[in-house]
Amino acid sequence: MKLLLLHDIFGRVRTRPWKQKFTHELVRYFVNVVYLAVFFGAFAWYRRFILYQYQITYLNYGTAIIEALVLAKVIWIGELIGLDHGQENKPLIYPTIYKAFVFTLFVGLFAVIEHMVGGFIRGIGVSGGLAELWRQGKYELLARCIVTFLAFIPFFAFRELAKVLGEGKLRKLFFKDKALPEFGAPA
Repeated sequence: MKLLLLHDIFGRVRTRPWKQKFTHELVRYFVNVVYLAVFFGAFAWYRRFILYQYQITYLNYGTAIIEALVLAKVIWIGELIGLDHGQENKPLIYPTIYKAFVFTLFVGLFAVIEHMVGGFIRGIGVSGGLAELWRQGKYELLARCIVTFLAFIPFFAFRELAKVLGEGKLRKLFFKDKALPEFGAPA
C-alpha cells in the first residue's frame, strides 16, 4: 500500500510505503515530544526556583514530560484535521505565527474538554468541571496558553523553514559537518 507522493532529485514522483510513512510520523512525533519536554522542563525548573524563594517545594518534573507527550499528540491530531493549512505562500513569519496561534487555541480547547470530561467522570457533571476550571485554574490555563504560544513560535518556525529548504536539508545544516558549502554558504 502506497500513501505519500514525493519528488526525487530528478523531479519524478515516487511513492512512500506505509511502513516508511508510519516510521516517519513516529520519529516526527518523538522529535516534537523531545522539543516540548525540554521547553516545559525548563519552565518546571523556573517554577521550582521561584517557589524555592518562598520555601515551597516543587517536584512536578514529570508533568513536563506528560504535557509534552499530550501536546505532541494534540499537534498530530491538529495536523490530521488540517489546522496546519493556511498562509502557505506568504513570508515564513505569517504561517509561523498563524500556526502558533491556531495550535495554542486548539491546545486550550483540549484543556477545557479535559476538565469537562474530568468533571463528568468525578460525578460533578460537565458544567461542574467547567466551573472548577474557572474557579481554580483560569489563570493557570491562561499562563499555559501563553507559554505554549511562545513554545510554538520557534517550533513552527523551524518546521516552516524545513519545508522551504526541502526534506532533510535543515537536519543536514544543524547536524552534519561541512553542510554549509553544500548550500552555497561560505565555509
